[in-house]
Amino acid sequence: MAPATLYIIATPIGNLEDITYRAVRILGEVDLIAAEDTRHSLKLLSHFGISKPLTSYFDHNQQIKGERILNALRQGKSVALISDAGTPCISDPGYQLVRDAVAENIPVVPVPGACAAVAALSASGLPTDSFTFAGFPPSRQGKRRTFLIGMNALPGTLVLYEAPHRLIDTLSDIREVLGERQVIVARELTKMFEECIRGTVSEVITAVSHVVVRGEVVLLVAPGEVVPLECEPLAEVLSRLMADGNLSIKDIAKQAAAVSGISRSEAYAEALRLKNEHN
Repeated sequence: MAPATLYIIATPIGNLEDITYRAVRILGEVDLIAAEDTRHSLKLLSHFGISKPLTSYFDHNQQIKGERILNALRQGKSVALISDAGTPCISDPGYQLVRDAVAENIPVVPVPGACAAVAALSASGLPTDSFTFAGFPPSRQGKRRTFLIGMNALPGTLVLYEAPHRLIDTLSDIREVLGERQVIVARELTKMFEECIRGTVSEVITAVSHVVVRGEVVLLVAPGEVVPLECEPLAEVLSRLMADGNLSIKDIAKQAAAVSGISRSEAYAEALRLKNEHN
C-alpha cells in the first residue's frame, strides 16, 4: 500500500460480486474511505468484513470535505474514494478531488471495475467502436431538447443516464429531436430483475409505460443515418470561378473550398496550377 495515495475504487452496481479482489484488498488497507453515502457504503464494507474510518463526500459537501481529505493525503495517509455504485467521477462526485490531488502531485490510482454505462453498452448490440457518454440530460424540457440537438450530429452510439421519473419525457424528446431511432433502456443492471428493453423510441415508450421503473437507468441511442454531402467536383468549381475573371486566386480558393468540401490550401494550390496551365 503506497502512502499519500488517492485510490479511485469502483464498487458494485448491483450484484455484490461485481467488486474486484483488488478493490476489496485496497479498501481493507487504506487509512480512510471517502464515500458518497456512508450508510450505503457501510453495508458493502460490512459484507466484506472491512472496518476502516469512513467519511462522507458528496455533491453538497465536496468543497469542505475535499480539503479534509487532501489534508489526510498531505499527512501521508492513503485514501479510497468510492461512490454508491460503479466508478467514482463518472456522473458522480470526485472530479474536483482528483483535480486538486493531481495539482499537488499526489498520486491518483484508478482501481477499475463496474460501470453501468460500459456494462449496458457492451450488451446493447449497438455500435461500440465509437460512442459518446453524456451523463444525465438536463431535467427541464427546453434545456434537454437543446442538449439533444447538440448530440444530433455526433457519430456513434449515445449513452445517457436518466432518473426513472423523467425517462418517458426524455424518450419523447429524443423522438422529437433525434427521430425514431433504435434505443435501449437498461435497468437493474447486475441485479435480480435486470432488463434491457429494445426497440424504436415509440416501442420503448410503450413498453416502459406499463412497468414501474426503479433506480437510475442507462439509456442508449443508436447512431443516426449519416447523409453524405453532395459536393461539386473541385475542377468544375475552379473552372467556373476562374471564368468569371474578376476574382483573385485567394478568393477563388476560398469559395471553391466551401463548395467542394476540401481544404482551402488544396483549392489554392489547384487554382494556381490551373492558372499557370492557361497562361
